[in-house]
Amino acid sequence: MPRASREASERTEREIRAQARRLLVRDGYAALRVDDVAAAAGVTRGAVYHHFENKQGLFVAVLADVHESVAAAVADAATGEGWDALDAGCVAFLRASVAPDVRRVLLTDGPAVLGWQEWRRLDAQGSQRLLREGLDALDDLAVDVGAATAVLSGAMNELALWLADGGSTEVALATLRHVLHGLRASGR
Repeated sequence: MPRASREASERTEREIRAQARRLLVRDGYAALRVDDVAAAAGVTRGAVYHHFENKQGLFVAVLADVHESVAAAVADAATGEGWDALDAGCVAFLRASVAPDVRRVLLTDGPAVLGWQEWRRLDAQGSQRLLREGLDALDDLAVDVGAATAVLSGAMNELALWLADGGSTEVALATLRHVLHGLRASGR
């Protein structure tokens, strides 16, 4: 029997990731079974292991997809220039991070399964990179760009966790905007 084409293999991998994401959102990492992912994707268990070394490798791929989807939401929202673009991107990050199809994988299982350092590395490749670019583009930032990126990224991650635990969106956005205002050089 001939080997699957590259396109078919990529399609299969995408479907496995999509079904794993659906199951992770519904049940969480601890309850995820490779056999269930395979059945949902319409492939064999061996096919899952062909594309992903193990359950954690599958999770890392799904988490990377989730980070990419949050970063895409930020990039889509942060059009324009200056503080308005930064504000829109930060709001989009919060909204995307607490969306039902993201929250559990990104905020709960991600740090627990991979550890905080690895989770932060993935975040740094997506949303945090966009945040730094947005801050770097400002000509009236009152503080160092690197420090501002660290502070704002950490604050927004914690704010997303607070929102996921039932915090008020209105209060979260007002607080975020207050923090952003504090980063501006005075008198401008």
